[in-house]
Amino acid sequence: MRLVIARCSVDYVGRLTAHLPMAPRLVLIKADGSVSIHADDRAFKPLNWMNPPCKLKEDGETWTVTHGKTGEKLVLTMAEILHDSSHELGVDPGLIKDGVEAHLQELLAEHITTLGEGYSLIRREYMTAIGPVDILCRDALGATVAVEIKRRGEIDGVEQLTRYLELLNRDPLISPVRGIFAAQEIKPQARVLATDRGIDCVTLDYDTLRGIEPENPTLF
Repeated sequence: MRLVIARCSVDYVGRLTAHLPMAPRLVLIKADGSVSIHADDRAFKPLNWMNPPCKLKEDGETWTVTHGKTGEKLVLTMAEILHDSSHELGVDPGLIKDGVEAHLQELLAEHITTLGEGYSLIRREYMTAIGPVDILCRDALGATVAVEIKRRGEIDGVEQLTRYLELLNRDPLISPVRGIFAAQEIKPQARVLATDRGIDCVTLDYDTLRGIEPENPTLF
């Protein structure tokens, strides 16, 4: 990864045009070829970026990033470079689920009928080309079901399950496969997106799965 802090302006030329006036900014150039420009706010979201495949050409104060397929360009005019360093990060081990999320998976696999009468477990961590599905199981009718488990269910989790389902449904041995998005809390936007894609949503009660009676019992 290359990190450049510079006073620069940025122009995006393509289907749309956008201009960032001269100001100090962070430019990230990653090993996959992507380039993103950041300000000192907006959390992780860049001001502008170019996804791979793209190529960076440095010509004096003008840096041009050209997309390999669309030809769109990101043109950086460098007035002053304050910092320029490169760092080898190596292979990323990927996201490791936190203890609660991992335990939810284990507990739901042990009590798979929480999802409904007649459900049976095929296996946990069912591998696909883009990573493992948390749980693969069968419903009471024998249909295959992929379950993605989160502590907090948000849109990115629904997107992740959608990608898994696309791959799983290419396998004639288990297709058709439908999805269940399970979490302790599911955000309204995530629930709407899941419903739109034919994915069921299930809210998990961690204490109930652990066999602990809630302090304040409810009827439902």
